[in-house]
Amino acid sequence: MRAQGQWQAWLRHHRAMCVDSLRRLVRQPVGSLLTMLAIAIALVLPSALWLSLDSAKLVDAELDASATLTAYLDKGVSESETGRILEALEAQSEVAATELITAEQGMAEFQQSLGLDDALARLDENPLPAAVVISPTTPSPEAMAALSERLSAMSGVAEVRLDLAWIERLRQLAELGRRLTLALGVLFGLGVLLVVGNTIRLAVENRRKEIEVVTLIGATHAFVRRPFLYSGAWYGLGGGLLAWGLLTLGSDWLAAPVASLAASYGAHYQLPTLGLVGSTTLLTCSTLLGWLGAWIAVSRHLAGIKPR
Repeated sequence: MRAQGQWQAWLRHHRAMCVDSLRRLVRQPVGSLLTMLAIAIALVLPSALWLSLDSAKLVDAELDASATLTAYLDKGVSESETGRILEALEAQSEVAATELITAEQGMAEFQQSLGLDDALARLDENPLPAAVVISPTTPSPEAMAALSERLSAMSGVAEVRLDLAWIERLRQLAELGRRLTLALGVLFGLGVLLVVGNTIRLAVENRRKEIEVVTLIGATHAFVRRPFLYSGAWYGLGGGLLAWGLLTLGSDWLAAPVASLAASYGAHYQLPTLGLVGSTTLLTCSTLLGWLGAWIAVSRHLAGIKPR
């Protein structure tokens, strides 16, 4: 029964400190808003880069889907021999799909892309060989290189073309972006800790006499820390909400120009949004950063406050 009463008293004090810390922030709207805005600005850049990386993951998936090999067949291969080669290719466990491009189809595409219909029509014979576009099951560079070597040794295959350099460059850029986002996230997270810590430090100094009095009557450090921890959490939550609003407004503001630019290249692209999971993650991280900054600041300054 006594333990239950202590538990209820602990919960009542938490509720009271939560409400009281919010009221103190509301009584100083300008200062509180400026602190939250500083937190929001520190959170916007890493959050925007995080969204860009999510978009880059979609591009990376498209790159995996477009990673193909092209096997050029020997000139003058008969239709029956071509069918045999296709069956042999499809029997490979590393091959997901194949597409045959006949010499006639290749010439038609070549004429259409270059606009040289009249000039190419004067050729006595089609100089282009038949080709097979192969989609591998595993689009990793190592697996595709090994598959290319095996296909080159097949009878009827003259050459296998594989260009992985551009895929590797793009993936290296994506990895650089991930590391840059992580570094900026840590850096700006430290900035949030400093902003909240400095604000809470001033609050501790303003309530120094009050802290000395409650310490004299036996208050523990956990009891004294509690209202400041809630203040830090409120600062972090407010900063997270402002950052969410800035990201949403920025996305809406840039959506039309980005869509127009993508349409000019014949593509369809939409700016990524935070969504439910992203919004929850942003608000949770900002609240925890505010709480942690307050905890560090209060713990550091409580050690120097001695009741007189």
